[in-house]
Amino acid sequence: MTVENTVEEPKVRTRTKKIFSLAWKLALGLILIPILQVLVLRFINPPITAMMFFRGVDHLFSGESVTFSHTNLSWSEMPDNFIQAVVAAEDQRFYDHHGFDMTEIENAQREHARHPNRQMRGASTISQQVAKNLFLPPWHSFIRKGIEAYYTLLIEFFWSKQRILQMYANIVELAPSVYGVEAGAEYHFHKSANQISNSEAAQLASVLPNPMRWSASKPSPYILRRSGRILNQMQGIPADVEDDGEPD
Repeated sequence: MTVENTVEEPKVRTRTKKIFSLAWKLALGLILIPILQVLVLRFINPPITAMMFFRGVDHLFSGESVTFSHTNLSWSEMPDNFIQAVVAAEDQRFYDHHGFDMTEIENAQREHARHPNRQMRGASTISQQVAKNLFLPPWHSFIRKGIEAYYTLLIEFFWSKQRILQMYANIVELAPSVYGVEAGAEYHFHKSANQISNSEAAQLASVLPNPMRWSASKPSPYILRRSGRILNQMQGIPADVEDDGEPD
């Protein structure tokens, strides 16, 4: 073995140790940072979400003005009928699952197997939608879906169902750049969220698959039919759940 090789081997081992150390720290950060984020947001209502931020960036690069309407409500201010409406519209097994509705996922897979040429319909729960809109960019990839699943598990573990519903109702998009039930009620019906009727709550919930396309205040025949079904399904859905100390 030459002197040159003898000197080179410790350098290689040092570089390898540095790479492993960096990789270990990066992996630890990727695990711990989401936990910290979820713990903080159990008690603090965010002024902005990842969805709002990236939508703003899109508007900026398109040469459009970067504006959005968003107001956070406490749980005591939250309209019961809107909570019932979104559970009826988006996630009727919300109180029974732990972040993922396996029944709905299986139903979607069976439907896709019968009609493989159609795009597979979504089966996201309210918890998954909170994770996606609150923390992640609106980019479609398997990696993002995996990160979304991790955030969903953390949300279900550290937050109560009440907190998940409160967060969802405060950040869900109800019209282009209009986020949350308070801003949505003012935009569509020119009133505060706690003043909306049951039918108005159902109309707000009926546009959630695509608020960029549909309007709660100018409903198409499809939205009227959908809101009518939601209104019927709201009966018997609880609007209040146990308070685990989340912020008012």
